Amino acid sequence: MSSSNDTSKASDAARRWRRRSNSLLLVLAVGFLVFVAAAGALYYALKPEVLRIAVGPRGSDDHRVIQAMEDAFASESRTIRLSPLATDGAADALALLGAGEVDLAVGRGDLEMPADAQTVATVRKNFVVLWSPSGPAGQSPKRRHPPKIKEIADLAGHRVGVIGRTPANAALLRVILSASGVEPGKVAISHFSTDHIDELARDLTIDAFMAVGPLDSKITSDAIAATARARGEPKFLPIDASEAIALKHPRYESEEIPPSVFNADPAWPDDKVETISVNHLIMARKTLSEATVAAFFRQLFAVRQAIARQVPGAAHITKPDTEKDAELPVHRGAAAVIDGNERTFLDRYGDYFWFALLLLSAIGSAGAWLRRYLNRDDREDNTSHRHSILAMVSRARAAESNQELLALQRDADAIISETLECYDDGAIEEEELTAFGLVLELLRHAIVERRAELQGGTPEPARGGTIRHSLTPRA
Repeated sequence: MSSSNDTSKASDAARRWRRRSNSLLLVLAVGFLVFVAAAGALYYALKPEVLRIAVGPRGSDDHRVIQAMEDAFASESRTIRLSPLATDGAADALALLGAGEVDLAVGRGDLEMPADAQTVATVRKNFVVLWSPSGPAGQSPKRRHPPKIKEIADLAGHRVGVIGRTPANAALLRVILSASGVEPGKVAISHFSTDHIDELARDLTIDAFMAVGPLDSKITSDAIAATARARGEPKFLPIDASEAIALKHPRYESEEIPPSVFNADPAWPDDKVETISVNHLIMARKTLSEATVAAFFRQLFAVRQAIARQVPGAAHITKPDTEKDAELPVHRGAAAVIDGNERTFLDRYGDYFWFALLLLSAIGSAGAWLRRYLNRDDREDNTSHRHSILAMVSRARAAESNQELLALQRDADAIISETLECYDDGAIEEEELTAFGLVLELLRHAIVERRAELQGGTPEPARGGTIRHSLTPRA
């Protein structure tokens, strides 16, 4: 009998050890998963986001600005990186944006925009400069004839040399002609690339010239100076219909060219000249994250001065107009930074925190269920032990000697020890331990009463005793 009990106890001990090992492995597995999830979230949060940006053509002012921006972001930023993609021109860059192949694109404001394109920043403002030569260079002032073209209305029947081969410049000239009362079909247009300015200046079939660029553009200044050397002092043609053009075509703005802005000897023009302008813009897809665009916008203006030291054209980068009636809407990420109502970290990720809490709660409930499932044998043993103690109560009341009562007490002590180990392991709850204590108290009274009867005395409440003290949970 003793050998059978020892074998049963050894089997129970081995089973408890396996359960403890399983519980430990479960805790380690959950801890590892939590660590991996936290490490992954931290890596994702700290990993720089790479934005693809299309710009062109290669070697243009815009391309050089974006290259300098890429270098500045790589050396001074930990949040956003740029990956430039060179294209044949601004129209191709915008086409890539519309196709979803890039996140950002540099494009001219009067080009056809993708349906979901929104403005992030203004790269530069391009002014339209129109001028005509006064006559052959070196001609005596007394013999110099007044210029054939004094205003835009005089361009009918003449040829205009346009610097830059982009079709957008020719389209812009036709808008100006129509608004000025000139039939666009009556004006011939010749395109010249920016590296053929001397050829443009020597072409005597050209009666007027047009350039579109920033006021400090070297290309525009060189073109004016070259035509002045070859054809005489320039006559700048004002665009008197600039305000009407801006009203009819909101992507253009009415502007003025200040006096003496083009450095030459002498400086030109003599007086301010009315004209229009069109912006080169950094555009983003509407679906691009608000937080991403806001981070890009902040970084751009944080490194703008550093970029301008490498590429002077970067000094023209400005914030877009956030007016609600703007022709091209501003991306909500850039608008939030400009207007000072950018959402905080909790505003952006509060929903994720609530979801994480719900997820952790669900994981906790699942873990509790799993623990109860793994400890189901211990709970069944605890129930069996209660039944055993109830059976021992009947045996105690029918005991014939103190030796039988002592044997029952030793068996009860063994059961108490095993039960407390299960409690310490978390296999049984405190409520189950309380129920176990009730039947144990019943056994204690039965043993005390039967011992008193065997000794022929009156039973007294037991003070302490093995059974009573053994029920106290161990720390």
